[in-house]
Amino acid sequence: MGNDDEGTNQGSYVNTGGGFERKTRYIPERITRDGRDGFPVEPGRYRLVVSRACPWAHRMILTRHLLGLEEAIPMAVCGPVHDADSWTFDLDPGGVDPVLGIPKLKDAYDARPEGYPESGVTVPAFVDATTGRVVTNDFDQMVKDLVTEWSEHHREGAPDLWPEHLRDEIEEVSAEVYRDVNNGVYRCGFAGSQEAYEEAYDQLFSRLDQLEQRLSGRRYLVGDQLTLADVRLWPTLVRFDAAYHGHFKCNRQKLTEMPALWAYARDLWQTWDFGSTTDLEHVKAHYYATHRDINPTGVVPKGPDTSGWSAPHGRESLG
Repeated sequence: MGNDDEGTNQGSYVNTGGGFERKTRYIPERITRDGRDGFPVEPGRYRLVVSRACPWAHRMILTRHLLGLEEAIPMAVCGPVHDADSWTFDLDPGGVDPVLGIPKLKDAYDARPEGYPESGVTVPAFVDATTGRVVTNDFDQMVKDLVTEWSEHHREGAPDLWPEHLRDEIEEVSAEVYRDVNNGVYRCGFAGSQEAYEEAYDQLFSRLDQLEQRLSGRRYLVGDQLTLADVRLWPTLVRFDAAYHGHFKCNRQKLTEMPALWAYARDLWQTWDFGSTTDLEHVKAHYYATHRDINPTGVVPKGPDTSGWSAPHGRESLG
């Protein structure tokens, strides 16, 4: 799913066995070079709506940043804490997006001809500024389309994040990371039974151990270059100590206690400027204030200390 509003109502996301189940139905339309769904690539036409708190939205922010699509694809940023039914534009003057003229992202979902029958208003979402309606919220396809369909508008020297000769391996690694890590932290945090929690916890740290080993001798997850596999993993890592370790009970280790993963995360923060796309204050405000079934008081922690992100990572020699 492309948002983090799970947890507002336990019965809506836990199955009969107490396991967390993510909603995975998304709007299938795409923005493509040939415009086959009625939405051709057109710089300035679409507004990418995100929250800096959401890891799924963060992947779109990172990809847009890496490919130099900031001018071609304007971005609207929702506040970190949404209301009962929608992400909101409470960071903008008057609480209204200055281009779309709406206070809630839900308004753009409701503007679709058939409305939006699915539950949950998710980010990231592409909104057609000419009509004010959401085009798509399929975060996985959206990231790939930034690479393939928007290539004519990439910056000079932009990295090839989804090279054809590595795609099968990228997809394989990304699927494992999604299942056990990206979604795994949620399966821990929103588990409705001890058994479901412990199963998710064991799968999460088993996968992190494998990634720790994989990254101890190589700089990136796939091949010898930055790819969408790294863009998939990193937003979970950067949130780990600030949110998942305590709030979601993923507390066997902190990221800072996993040497290869910690160095890898710092490498991307520094070398590829991932740090400029990150707002950990938004992350903490969202997780601790939104998921009141987990944190009833809504108190947001002051920590952790983030100064270590600028420490040398020592991974320049790895292939």
